[in-house]
Amino acid sequence: MAVTHHYQDLIRLFDGQFAASHNTRLIKGDDEPVYLPADAAIPYHRIIFAHGFYASALHEIAHWCLAGPRRRLLEDYGYWYCPDGRNAEQQAEFEQVEIKPQAIEWAFCIASGKEFKVSTDNLNGVEPDRAAFTARVQAQALSYLESGFPERARQFIQALQRFYATPCIGVKDFISEDATRV
Repeated sequence: MAVTHHYQDLIRLFDGQFAASHNTRLIKGDDEPVYLPADAAIPYHRIIFAHGFYASALHEIAHWCLAGPRRRLLEDYGYWYCPDGRNAEQQAEFEQVEIKPQAIEWAFCIASGKEFKVSTDNLNGVEPDRAAFTARVQAQALSYLESGFPERARQFIQALQRFYATPCIGVKDFISEDATRV
């Protein structure tokens, strides 16, 4: 039987893990994803993901899992974002900062029984080398598997595994023929 993935489940899982301990909630947005720290109007931090897309939620959670305490007090963690339409230099910079979050997102997908595809996110710019980027994300995922995922990522992976009744993640999950095909 195929697993059905609903963003509402991710909201419940995330909020159950982190709303109290980190004053952070996962929110379905209408447009571009963004992280907003607590402010005078809203007393909790918000990870806002795009359009109710399950994959967007996983990706934004992955970024949050990497952000340190100071970064979590800044809008979008204080990162500069260059939108779609990047030149080769901008794309290389984009990909460099996306390796770790996409490796974590890949583990989230495995833990939730969902297919993962790397995102080079540059439809209107220079053509990225998807195979090379996939290999770098895969290498990072395997490194995390060997040395341990960041604490919040590990915690969320475990919550996903419990909810979706998936087995522990192993090397084979990142090495399969389907995982490396681009």
